[in-house]
Amino acid sequence: MTSDLPKPPCIALLGTSPTLDLDAFIGDQFRALSPGIDLRFPQDLGCLEDIEAALCWFPPHGVLKKLPNLRLIQSLSAGIDHITADADLPRTIPVCRIVDTTVEEGMASYVTWAVIQHHRGMRVYQANAAEAVWKQQPTVWPRDHRVGIAGLGVLGLACARALSSVGYPVSGWNSRPKADLPPYVRAFHGEEQLGDFLAECSSLICLLPLTDQTRGFLGAKVFSQLPRGAHLVNVARGAHLVESDLLAALEGGQLSGATLDAFSQEPLPKDHPFWADPRIVVTPHIAAHTDPRIIAQQTLENLALILQGQRPPTCADLGQGY
Repeated sequence: MTSDLPKPPCIALLGTSPTLDLDAFIGDQFRALSPGIDLRFPQDLGCLEDIEAALCWFPPHGVLKKLPNLRLIQSLSAGIDHITADADLPRTIPVCRIVDTTVEEGMASYVTWAVIQHHRGMRVYQANAAEAVWKQQPTVWPRDHRVGIAGLGVLGLACARALSSVGYPVSGWNSRPKADLPPYVRAFHGEEQLGDFLAECSSLICLLPLTDQTRGFLGAKVFSQLPRGAHLVNVARGAHLVESDLLAALEGGQLSGATLDAFSQEPLPKDHPFWADPRIVVTPHIAAHTDPRIIAQQTLENLALILQGQRPPTCADLGQGY
C-alpha cells in the first residue's frame, strides 16, 4: 500500500542507538512506498523548514523543537518513553505509536519460552547434556506454576493467551481496572491489589509501559512480595529494573532466576555482572521486533491523516506516558 500523501514527504529519521542504523533498517521501505521521499538524518537535516514528520528511536534531545513545520512525531515502536524523555519535546505535536500484530506473536513466543526454560530447568539439562549426564529433575506441573503479567496491554494479553494454552494459570495486574479481560486471566489492579498479585507469581513478567510511576518498579519492594524462589522476566524497558536490587535478591535466594531482554545500557557492557551470573539469562533485546514495512506504512498513513485534519488512532496520551 502506498501513502495517500499528495507529494513525497520530508521525514527525518532521528535515532541515537548504537545498535540501529535507521537508514539500513527502514530507508528502502519508505522509498518503496513513497518514491521520491526526502529522508533526512541527524548528521545532515538540511533545511529544517522542510521536515514534516520525524521517525524516532531515542532521538537526540532538543532536535524536535527546532523543526518549525513538524506535524508528526512517530515512534519506531509501541513505546514512547524514548521520546518523552526529551524535556524540550514539543507537546502540541501528535506523538504516535506503532501497532504491529507480528510483535504480539514474537513477544508471546519469547515469554512462553522464558517461562518454560526456567520452570522446567532447561539450563540444568543443557549443562548436564554437555557432560553426558543423564539425570531427571523433579516435575513441577504447569498448573502449579502461576505466571503473573504486570501490564495487560495488547502484548500482555497475547502472552496470557499463549501461556494459558499450554497449561499455566495466569494473573494480570494493571495500574487501573481493565475491562473485557478473557476468563483465563485472574485480574488485579491498583496499588492496593499489587501485593496480592505478586504473592502468587511463580514467574513475574514485566510488560509495563515506562512512565515516571513505573521506573524502578522491579526493585526490592516488589521482589520481597514475590514467593521465595520466584523467576523474573523483563521484556519491557531496562529502566524498570533496579539492577543492584535484582543481584541482591538472587544472592539472597528471594529470586531463583531472571530472564532479561532489556537493559538500561545497550549493548550491555562486557564487564557487566549479569553476563557472569548463571542465574540470569541475557538476550540482546530481541523478544519482539517490529516489521519495518509496517513502521514505514503507518508513519506515512499517520502523516496523511494529520495533513487531512484527522487524529491518527495510534496517537499516544502524553499525560499517561503511553
